[in-house]
Order: sequence, then C-alpha cells, then structure tokens
Amino acid sequence: MVEEPPTPQQVLIVTGMSGAGRSTAANVLEDLDWYVVDNLPPQMLRPLTDLAERAEGAIPRVAAVVDVRGRDFFAALQDIVQSLRGGAHVRILFLDASDAVLVRRFEAVRRPHPLQGSGTIVDGIRIERGRLAAIRESSDIVVDTSDLNIHQLATKIRDLFSEEGAPALHLTIMSFGFKYGLPPDADMVADARFLPNPFWVPELKPLTGLDEQVSEYVLSRDGATEFLDHYLEALLPVLDGYQRENKRHAVLALGCTGGKHRSVAMTEYLASRLSRLDGVAVTLNHRDLGRE
Repeated sequence: MVEEPPTPQQVLIVTGMSGAGRSTAANVLEDLDWYVVDNLPPQMLRPLTDLAERAEGAIPRVAAVVDVRGRDFFAALQDIVQSLRGGAHVRILFLDASDAVLVRRFEAVRRPHPLQGSGTIVDGIRIERGRLAAIRESSDIVVDTSDLNIHQLATKIRDLFSEEGAPALHLTIMSFGFKYGLPPDADMVADARFLPNPFWVPELKPLTGLDEQVSEYVLSRDGATEFLDHYLEALLPVLDGYQRENKRHAVLALGCTGGKHRSVAMTEYLASRLSRLDGVAVTLNHRDLGRE
C-alpha cells in the first residue's frame, strides 16, 4: 500500500491595523481548533512551526497574531514569512479598516493607539499604515472590517478557515435532577416533571432512563412524545440562530426530580433526533445519574 504524503503544516499569520479585529479573529480561530498564539514576535515563528511539526500531527493548524505591538521586532516579519513559505503552508490574513472607523473604535474603548506616543490616534494610525504597507501587499487574504460588527466578522473568519464538514455548533444535552440544583451553565432548561415518575413503579425504581423498560414507560405516557416533538420543532430556529451568531457551544438541560428516570430517557431521545442535524455535534451528559 502506498503511503499518502503527510499534510503540510498550516500556518496562519494574523496581522493588520490595530483596532481592525485581530482579537476577534484569534478567538474564532481558537474555537475552530487552531492553535493560536497572540502577540508573537516574528522571530518566534520558526521555533513555533518547528515545535508544531515535532508534535506529529497533534497541532496541524497554527495561527500567530503578529503586529506592531512587537515594536522593533515587527520589522523582520516579511523576511521571516518568505523563509517559512518553503516548508509549511503559510498564509497571511490582514485585517484593515478605514481611519475614521479605527478612530471611533479607539475612542469607544478609551485606549491610545500603540504607536501614537505623545501624538493623536490619527498620528498612530498613519505611522502604522506606513509600517504595514508592504506586508499588506503580500498578504493572501485582506478583510476590511469597516462595515462589519463583531458577529459579522466572526462569521467571515469562520467561513474562511473552518474545515469542510466541521460542526458549527457543539450541543451538550444534559439530564439533571432539580433536587440537586439547576445546571449553572445551561442555555436552555426544560422540565420533565409533568410526566408520571417511574420511581413509584416498584419494578422500575432500581432502573434508570438508560434501561429500555424505563424509556418505553416514560415515552409512552400521555404528552411525552407530543412535548418532545414540539420542543424539537421550537429548537430548530434557536440552533440555527446560534450558528448565525457564532455561538459555538450550547447546553440544553432537561430535568426531572432526581435526574435518574424521566430526564435521562427524554435526553436520550432528544440526542438521537438532534444528532441527525447538519452542522451540529451532540454530546450527552447525565449529570446526576448514579447519585441516588
């Protein structure tokens, strides 16, 4: 059998104007499972890529935020990038915005431009544009964020750099017992206590919602499947909205009294249905199972 050649290391250098959205881009890349390093001096790019290559596939995609915060070190960026392009698959993402927009953004957060010194924000922007002109010309991707809000920029970065077929939303479906408290990280909470409790059926009491007898009992009660079907229908626009708003992780919690019978059976049902959705990766978590 012929071995396939190893996939080249992917290296993305994120740079651009201060205030144009580098932090947002870095956060999205991290959510997309890139290994992200912020404020890296260009001279550290080679050691970083060497380290990633020695990880033998454990770190296939590396993103480094390199910008004028690196001070005098930043001047070497272009030469270092050229030396890297011979091995790893290196791309440069340059984030830009108009001067007027950058001024508004700096004024909104009440922070000085990193290069303004004793001058004004406009002075700092002018100096930075001069220093970045050459690297902007050689960039692979230039994104103008002047008319983008933080969510629109996140969507743009996700569209550019997410792997094909990767889930846009990681959904945890959690069963729990109300008597042990609400899950503090739940985005949505539903209540299964409107159904008869198998706890009071002697032959079902020692079992759990993972057992077929309990699942059949719970799902056959009046209103059970009607509730689940309507709840699933109501969830679809919510999950679509989460993806549009770049909410990458969500927790759906469904509770009963002790988190042993009804909630477990119903979350198993929900998970089996929701796992069929495109772009959604489902994880099950029975928080309180075994506590009784």
